[in-house]
Amino acid sequence: MSGYQTRQNAIAAVTNYKPTNKPLNFAETSPAEIFGSNVFSDKVMKSMLPKDVYKSLLKTKKTGERMDPAIAGPVAAAMKEWALSKGATHYTHVFYPLTGLTAEKHDGFLTPDGEGGAVAEFDPKLLIQGEPDASSFPSGGLRATFEARGYTAWDVTNPAYIIENPNGTFLCIPTAFVSWKGHALDKKTPLLRANQVINKVGRRFLALFGTDNGDMVVSNAGPEQEYFLVDRNFYFARPDLMVCGRTLFGAKPSKGQELDDHYFGSIPRRVLSFMLEVERELYKLGVPVKTRHNEVAPGQFEIAPIYEQSNLATDHNQMLMTTLKSVAKRYGMACLLHEKPFAGINGSGKHLNYSLSTPTQGSLYNPGETPHENMQFLTITAATIRAVEKYGKLLRAVVASASNDHRLGANEAPPAIMSIFLGEQLTDIFEQIEKGSLKGCKTKDCLTVGVDTLPPLPMDAGDRNRTSPFAFTGNRFEFRAVGSNQSIAGAQVALNTILAESLDFVCDEIEKITKGDVSKLGAACQKVIQAIMKKHGHIVFNGDGYSEEWQKEAKRRGLPNMKTAADCLPVIGDKDVVDMFVKYGVLSAEELHSRVEIYHEQYNQSIKTEALLVGKIARTIILPAAIRYQGELASTAASMKAAGIEPTTSILQDVTDKLRLLQANTEALEKLMEKKNFKSVEEEAAYKTKKILPAMLAVRHVADALEGVVADDLWPLPSYQEMLFIK
Repeated sequence: MSGYQTRQNAIAAVTNYKPTNKPLNFAETSPAEIFGSNVFSDKVMKSMLPKDVYKSLLKTKKTGERMDPAIAGPVAAAMKEWALSKGATHYTHVFYPLTGLTAEKHDGFLTPDGEGGAVAEFDPKLLIQGEPDASSFPSGGLRATFEARGYTAWDVTNPAYIIENPNGTFLCIPTAFVSWKGHALDKKTPLLRANQVINKVGRRFLALFGTDNGDMVVSNAGPEQEYFLVDRNFYFARPDLMVCGRTLFGAKPSKGQELDDHYFGSIPRRVLSFMLEVERELYKLGVPVKTRHNEVAPGQFEIAPIYEQSNLATDHNQMLMTTLKSVAKRYGMACLLHEKPFAGINGSGKHLNYSLSTPTQGSLYNPGETPHENMQFLTITAATIRAVEKYGKLLRAVVASASNDHRLGANEAPPAIMSIFLGEQLTDIFEQIEKGSLKGCKTKDCLTVGVDTLPPLPMDAGDRNRTSPFAFTGNRFEFRAVGSNQSIAGAQVALNTILAESLDFVCDEIEKITKGDVSKLGAACQKVIQAIMKKHGHIVFNGDGYSEEWQKEAKRRGLPNMKTAADCLPVIGDKDVVDMFVKYGVLSAEELHSRVEIYHEQYNQSIKTEALLVGKIARTIILPAAIRYQGELASTAASMKAAGIEPTTSILQDVTDKLRLLQANTEALEKLMEKKNFKSVEEEAAYKTKKILPAMLAVRHVADALEGVVADDLWPLPSYQEMLFIK
C-alpha cells in the first residue's frame, strides 16, 4: 500500500468514524455503581469471609504484620466462589518481571472428577504460591538459563480482580516473583521491602515528635500518565512504530506545538470516546482515575489517578497502561507509551506524585497554615533535601533507559540534573534557618483579578515549576523524571530507601543533641536542619531548568549532569548505593548486580534493534522511493531535452547527492554494527551511545531531507503531519 493510500484510509477512518459497540450510558449505570465491581475488595471479603478470617486479613493489610497461613483456605474458597459468579474459568498469578511489563500464566479452575465430569477447584496452596517457568525472564546472572524454577507469592495487601474479555473472564491474583533461592526477580518484591523499611523508620521519626500513634507510615503515589495516539493505518505503515515504539525517521512538520493550541484543547470525538471507555474499564478495576486532557504536543494526551498507597498505585498503573493499549485498538488507534515517539515535540513522562502519610495525620509533607512553626514538616523536608542531594545519581539511574534518554538530558524538561524546587515560601524558611534565625514566613494572599463577578481566588504562597525534576507541590513532591513507559516501582523503591536512610540520620543527630530531653527538640531540629542546608542545600533550585544558564550553574554547584543511561546505570552498583540497600534489606548485593546487568542489556538490545531497523528501512523503503523519484526526474529531463527544452537539473542533482549520502551513511552504520566481543555490558553501552546513536542520526538526517523533496505520492512512510493531526 502506498503512503498516499494509507493517508486516505486514515482520513476515511476519522471522517466516517462510528462507535463499533453500544454507546456507554452512565445514566443507566453510574460510575459509582460500577467502581470496583470487578475487584475482590474489602467490602466483598467482609460479606463472604468468616469474621475472624476477615479481621486477620485486614490486620495484615493495615499493620504490615505477617499473614496467618490458616486464612488461605477460607480466602481461596471465597475468591473462587466470587470469581465463578463473575463467569471466570481461569485464574492467573499476575507479576511484574524486570522487563517492566505485566506477566501472567492462566490455569483453569476445572478439574476432571473421574466420572466424565469436572469440578471447580482452587487449592489454598495455589492461592499462596504459584510456580511459573522463570528461565526466560531477565535474571542478570542470579540464576542459570537452564534453571527454570521460580515462585509467585500472593501479595495479600492488594486485592484480586477480574479481567473481562468478550469471550469470558479470568481471575487475577497480584503476586511477587522470586527465584528458587528467594532473590527478587520482579519490581514488586523490592517495593514491598522498601515499604516495610519506610514504615519502620518513619515511625521512629514520628516518635521523636510524639506523633507515633501506632499507625503505619506508608508511601503514596499518583502517577500522571502521558501517551500518544495515532491512527492504526499509520501505525501499521510504520515498521519503526510497530517494532520500536518510536519513529526512527520523520521530517519536522510545518506546524508542531509552537502555537500552544493543543494543551487542554477540545478533545477530538474519537479520542474522547476512547477515553470514556478506558475510564469505564478502569472504574470496574477500582483504579481511581480522575483527570483527562489534551497534553502539550499534538496527538498527546494524559490520564491521571487520585493519589493512593504506592504498591496499589503501581499495580493500578500497570493495569492502566494495558487498558490504554487494548481499548485504543477498538477505536482504530494505537496507543504509544514510548517516551519520545516523535522528534521535535514534547515526549511523554509519568510524573510521580510522592509522599509519606499515616491514616490519622495525612501527608507528612503537609506544611499547614504556619509551616515555619511546623517543625516535624520542616525536618522531614530537610531529610528529603539531604536524600535527593546525596543520592541524586541513583534517582537519575532508576529512571534511565534508551527511550527515556530522549527526554532527560535532551531538549525538554525535566533536565537530567537532579534538583529540588521548593517555591518561594519554603525556600525563604530554609534560608532563614540556614542563617540561624527563623522569624516567620510569607503568607497566602488573594488574587486581584479585576472582575467584580468573579469570586476572590486564594493565592498560594509559591508558584509551581514544571522544569524541576523533583518539585514540592503543596503537600507532596512530584518526581517528574519517570518515563511514560516505565514502572513506577523502581523510582519508589529508591525514594523510600534513600528517605529511610536520611530519616535515620536525622533521628540519630537529633537524639545526640536532646539526649531524651523533649524541651530541646525544637532547637535540635533547627540545628540539624541548618547543618543539612549548609551541606546539601545547593540541590534547591527554583529557576528555569530549561535554560543554558542552569547547566552552567549546576556544574558550578557540583551537581552531576548524566545525560545518558550509559553514564548513570553503573551507579546502581556503586558501593554507597549497595551498602544502603543491603543495610535496609531492600536489595542484596547480588540483586543489585543483576539489575546493573539487566538494565545495560536492555539498553544495548534497544539500540541494536533500532540500528538494525534504521538500516533496513533506509535500504528497503526510503532508498527505493527516492530512486523512483530520481528516475521520474531523469525521465522528465530526457523528454524535455528531446523536445528541445533545456531542463533544470538542480533538483535531480540534489536528489542524487542525497541518495549517495544516504547509502554511504547506511553503510557506515552497518559497519559500526559489526563490532562484537565487548568486554562488558558497560563497554557495549558506551560504544552504542558514542558510535551507534550518532550514526543512526546521520542516516535519519539525510532521509528526513529526502522526505522534503521526494514527490508526496511516492513517499512511502506516513508523515509527522498526518500522524500527529489526523485523529
